[in-house]
Amino acid sequence: MTSSSLTSLRVAIVGAGPAGIYAGNILTRAVTDAGGTVAIDLFDSLPAPYGLIRYGVAPDHPRIKGIVDSLHEMLDTGVTRFIGNVEVGRDLAVDELHDRYDAVILATGALRDAPLDIPGIDLPGSYGAADFVAWYDGHPDVPRDWPLDQREVAVIGNGNVSLDVARVLAKHAVDLRSTEIADNVLDGLEASAVTDVHVFGRRGPADIKFTPIELRELGEVPNVDIVVHDEDFADADPAQAPNNQLKVMLRVLNSWRTRERTGASRRLHLHFYHSPLAVLGDDRVEGLRFERTEPIGDGTVRGTGEIREIAVQQVYRAVGYFSSPVLGAPFDAVRGVVPNVEGRVVDGDAPVTGLYATGWIKRGPVGLIGHTKSDAMETVAHLVSDVEAGSLRAPSVTDDVLEVLAARGVEFTTWEGWRVLDAHERALGAAHEHTRERVKVVPREEQVAIARSAALVP
Repeated sequence: MTSSSLTSLRVAIVGAGPAGIYAGNILTRAVTDAGGTVAIDLFDSLPAPYGLIRYGVAPDHPRIKGIVDSLHEMLDTGVTRFIGNVEVGRDLAVDELHDRYDAVILATGALRDAPLDIPGIDLPGSYGAADFVAWYDGHPDVPRDWPLDQREVAVIGNGNVSLDVARVLAKHAVDLRSTEIADNVLDGLEASAVTDVHVFGRRGPADIKFTPIELRELGEVPNVDIVVHDEDFADADPAQAPNNQLKVMLRVLNSWRTRERTGASRRLHLHFYHSPLAVLGDDRVEGLRFERTEPIGDGTVRGTGEIREIAVQQVYRAVGYFSSPVLGAPFDAVRGVVPNVEGRVVDGDAPVTGLYATGWIKRGPVGLIGHTKSDAMETVAHLVSDVEAGSLRAPSVTDDVLEVLAARGVEFTTWEGWRVLDAHERALGAAHEHTRERVKVVPREEQVAIARSAALVP
């Protein structure tokens, strides 16, 4: 069996979110700049591309969703072939990919909630933020309805996801009508009973993990009052901030201390220095117990021994994401990543020939979307180096993977099919009484049927 070369490289990428698309684009440039050619198949378990952008970004964030335009351009070149509605590990084994491609890059991201191990966290009324995000983003594999039947809710976490969740919970549905929100989600939010949303962070304002844009948006939500507490701001002097980004955020937070209440119908409360101890309740969530914390000067906090309880009827934990394993690939169940060394996947101490990782499945769910570019550059550099060193195995099977999928009855979708679905969703939005950017099609089977109606797949 001859080794692979840059003259005609074939690569499979598993995951069609930003990490996978960036990796494909960077790989294409690297190979073509070296005088070679590359054919890339980009697999995703969902019928539509874009991953986190489509199913992890709040519908009222059009600026972030603008990243779709650049991802669209990358896929529209024809070098990368999108193959959706295919679960690698179920519809196609990882070993079958190795047989057909010189290399396989795992870019499956992280869409599960990280655990929060406190008593009562599994009570009815306690949810993972990732599940709620999937619901309001119209993910096809979550229930269509969400129980927004309680007045007082809590969000545990001090990152952008917690702000997204809190903002959507507090926001009035009328202010989301112009977005791409799915009809079932809009209906659910219109019937919401929520009046008070409490966001709890273990550390103080000077250690928040938000971004300035996210924080500013929170204060611009119509008919929602922001409530902060002076006791949390002893160490929140903007002049002492180590960078401009934090300085801006501390100024915003401090400005809310003196902002007059408007008597809005909903309130968003920000609580700092609260470490969760337990979710309270017998048959369902009735409250939260916290220990008040204090800073100790090195960016960490310690408990003060002061215990506080607050009545809430729902809890959302937004303490991070966690990856799911890809059947047939190594997985570190403790860290929630594919074990790797700078993107080269390892099984124990041994490298797995031809298998690579990028994005959150590689390094864990940290960093912003743009960080996946540098991540992909590192992984792709090692892949190209391995090709040039002749250390990869050339494909041993030459059949087209689409024929294999069709023979197995897998209703895969294509880039052409996505363009049909995209146009369909936009048309639904344009036809709506309140013109909307798009109306997402939620059911998987409906997405697949529309995408395959292009008659461009077997």
